[in-house]
Amino acid sequence: MGAGSIAARRGPGRTPETATARDLVGALRRAGVAEVDDSPLRRSLYSSDASLYRVPPRVVVLPRHVDEVLAVLAVATEHEVAVTMRGGGTSIAGNAVGPGIVVDTSRHLDRVLEIDPETRTALVEPGVVQASLQRAAAPYGLRFGPDPSTHNRATLGGMIGNNACGSRALGYGRTSDNVLGLDVVAGTGERLRLGAIDGATEASPLLTDLRQLVRGNLATIRTELGRFGRQVSGYSLEHLLPEQGFDVARALVGSEGTLALTLAARVRLVRDAPVRVLVALGYPSMVEAADAVRAILPYAPIACEGLDGRIVDVVRARRGDAAVPDLPRGDGWLLVELAGDERPVVLDTAQRLAAGAGALEAMVVTDPAHAAALWRIREDGAGLSARTPAGAPAHAGWEDAAVPPEKLGAYLREFEALLAEHRLTGVPYGHFGDGCVHIRIDFPLTAANGTQVFKDFLYAAGGLAARHGGSMSGEHGDGRARGELLPLMYSPDAIALFERVKAVFDPHDVLNPGVIVRPAPLDADVRVAAAPPLRRTELPTLALAYRHDRGDLSMAVHRCTGVGKCRADTTGSGGVMCPSFLATRDEKDSTRGRARVLQDVVSGRLGPDGWRSAALHDALDLCLACKGCSADCPTGVDMAAYKAEALHQRYRRRIRPRSHYLLGRLPRWARLVGRVPAVTRVVNVMMRSAVLHPLITWSAGVDARRTLPGFATTTFRRWFARRDLPSSQGRHGDVVLFVDTFTDAFSPEVGRAAVAVLEQAGYRVRVTEKPVCCGLTWISTGQLDGARRQVRATVAALAPHVRAGATVVGLEPSCTAVLRSDALELLDGAEADAAAEVAAATRTLAELLSATPDWTPPDLTGASAVAQPHCHHHAVLGWDTDAALLKRAGAAVRRLGGCCGLAGNFGVERGHHDVSVAVAEHDLLPAVRDAATDAVVLADGFSCRTQLDALADRPGEHLAQLLARHLPTPDKPTSH
Repeated sequence: MGAGSIAARRGPGRTPETATARDLVGALRRAGVAEVDDSPLRRSLYSSDASLYRVPPRVVVLPRHVDEVLAVLAVATEHEVAVTMRGGGTSIAGNAVGPGIVVDTSRHLDRVLEIDPETRTALVEPGVVQASLQRAAAPYGLRFGPDPSTHNRATLGGMIGNNACGSRALGYGRTSDNVLGLDVVAGTGERLRLGAIDGATEASPLLTDLRQLVRGNLATIRTELGRFGRQVSGYSLEHLLPEQGFDVARALVGSEGTLALTLAARVRLVRDAPVRVLVALGYPSMVEAADAVRAILPYAPIACEGLDGRIVDVVRARRGDAAVPDLPRGDGWLLVELAGDERPVVLDTAQRLAAGAGALEAMVVTDPAHAAALWRIREDGAGLSARTPAGAPAHAGWEDAAVPPEKLGAYLREFEALLAEHRLTGVPYGHFGDGCVHIRIDFPLTAANGTQVFKDFLYAAGGLAARHGGSMSGEHGDGRARGELLPLMYSPDAIALFERVKAVFDPHDVLNPGVIVRPAPLDADVRVAAAPPLRRTELPTLALAYRHDRGDLSMAVHRCTGVGKCRADTTGSGGVMCPSFLATRDEKDSTRGRARVLQDVVSGRLGPDGWRSAALHDALDLCLACKGCSADCPTGVDMAAYKAEALHQRYRRRIRPRSHYLLGRLPRWARLVGRVPAVTRVVNVMMRSAVLHPLITWSAGVDARRTLPGFATTTFRRWFARRDLPSSQGRHGDVVLFVDTFTDAFSPEVGRAAVAVLEQAGYRVRVTEKPVCCGLTWISTGQLDGARRQVRATVAALAPHVRAGATVVGLEPSCTAVLRSDALELLDGAEADAAAEVAAATRTLAELLSATPDWTPPDLTGASAVAQPHCHHHAVLGWDTDAALLKRAGAAVRRLGGCCGLAGNFGVERGHHDVSVAVAEHDLLPAVRDAATDAVVLADGFSCRTQLDALADRPGEHLAQLLARHLPTPDKPTSH
């Protein structure tokens, strides 16, 4: 059936909205709704979810109480304006964007109202994040069963809207299988308390009409709906059958906010089995892995996930070999999880499964850390597959089709052929045990006929899924991406029934119009299709190279697909992204929110000079430029780079904030102050003066509550030039110590310790003839022309040493990271080639020592440390080598996630102090307060140590200092 014939079958659209944003804001506030925002910033932030679509709302509401949701609906009905509910905004089908009022429940309606361990149920508000419910239930040995890959930011309201399933649906069922009751308001304004909710609705005109409608369509419901577990598309009316007890609450699950708005939900909790074992099975390809599913299901796994070798390759390329845990031989894998009460029984089942699964190789994984690393790759699948192996963007759209599991192998073979026929590529993965396949496809959306290619393929793929008895959606819902395809799998009678159900619940078509019933065209409002390229040919002042994005800033900022991992707290597992969001919980302070605003800037939607817009300024203001997203975001967003570019474009040849002149050019001022020790001492006295401190901080754009670090009276370079040189050549050759400004002017003791450690390890230490600077402070303040000059000089000074065989060793992580990454973005041609040589030869202290053949670390047995890896160390350099070195030395180290909150100039600038402290309070400060008095606080970053000095009154120590303090002496040899 062609696109035209389906489009022709749509009913009339809803009445066009005529109320102005000002009318809506006024009406909402008069109705008692407190947080109402129609600013360009807020509309930009909420114009997209994790889908392809961009539909700017007129107004965004953040309700503080469910009564405000009722008020929103009343105002929307009066003004004939659409209402779209939104939780974590992780909808991949476009379910959470709308042209009217978008209601974000995640900010305030996020309470677990009740945990009842006796009945094993929980009562929750719609904005509760799934992981928060898990934490609340865990003390009782209970959990909520469904666990989508976005569990650490997806809300229960969103899961109910989409009928989310997740990896363990085989064991725990879909969301609809775990919802016992709902408190909702229908589009009619009638409040319904359904199922296991106190004060359940007994008599209702709406429910009477619904019951009559079902009674007249029993044959259609029984034959077309509920055919297999992952049939999520359309409305799940099978729950309304008499034999199912007319369960309206379960029928509303998966209706995507088109029938009613969720105010609260009673959900089932299950006991978490004490024993879990993962079996990894390797196959020649994903198709063979799919064929094996039928043999695996009889072992009753709680999860059976497919993982493609190309996703693993992406992880290896982006994060290094160490990021990929051991896997059995193959190019396609099944990750099968078994659970039970008795470990011997579960292990026996695992061994039998491994032997009978027909795999090339099998691995029974009992180490929780190994299993967690494998699951982490699977959970990041949506982001990791957002670029093809060739580097082209890959998109959602045909994202989560499902077929009965026994047909999965045959479906995948035909699907691969269909991709080839349309000259498209994608990387499949997903819930193979349920027959649900996720994939991102390289639709040429920016090409002239890109959206037509997209539409043609979706129709062809929809027809293929339908022929295999499948569903357009297996867990994400139809949204704007697949509603138009429903006639491919449903009869005209079923489509008409959906429309009549919609009319019963929402006769005015106020609730999320354009979804499921009378769907919006699937090729309308496609965000990427409306984004022209932005290269140096279009913007000659573009400062960075965007090497991984074909020189295109638009492609770079559109890396963000909206999966929202930046809204999750991953600090417990060592993550950093996104510290500002964790402090404020405001979408504008998330990596995703900033990317959305930048996407609107490069697309011209924020005016002809969007770089100077208030929306962009407000979105980027609290970005710490920590680079955490460049490592933690599955799609590789580098917001620190984009912020630097945005500041460069905003202030180029214009007057800048005071902090840019003082803090942004700190290396110059430090060299001037450090030339004469007497001047250094005078400046230090002035900075400590209670009288002069307010004037100095105001002049520098620094918050007056900040203490200013003192300059060293003897710089490292001055000490190095005066010291007695070692008598012999280093047996391992030369290293060039990159003397950054912070080590030289503020912490020369770190440099002296590094020299001692390096010489003891067998190296001759050298420094460049003249002082050099990586340009970091210029980069962080967006002075990229100045940064380029600094980097050019630094590369020119280091390159001869590198070509002579020397290794460059960096001590300050942020500066070392510039040499390894940012320098290549700032230079072109032969200079970029030289920067690449320097980058390849640059090591951290731990990297060099760990690679030194005969080096043995000093004995740190009995030493305990709290380690705060610098954010750039985590993101660009990697801290695993440091961790391994410390473990080898015998130290007991607690590695923290998150950011210290100072982040270079960010935390000292006016307007940032409170957020800086809040970020530090998330991880660093509580850990330091809990640490033993004799524990070392390990912090290689100067900003981290400065933050500790200011807020914890406890010194931080660099790895070089820790090692130097424990160097062996003739009467105290090392024992390691």
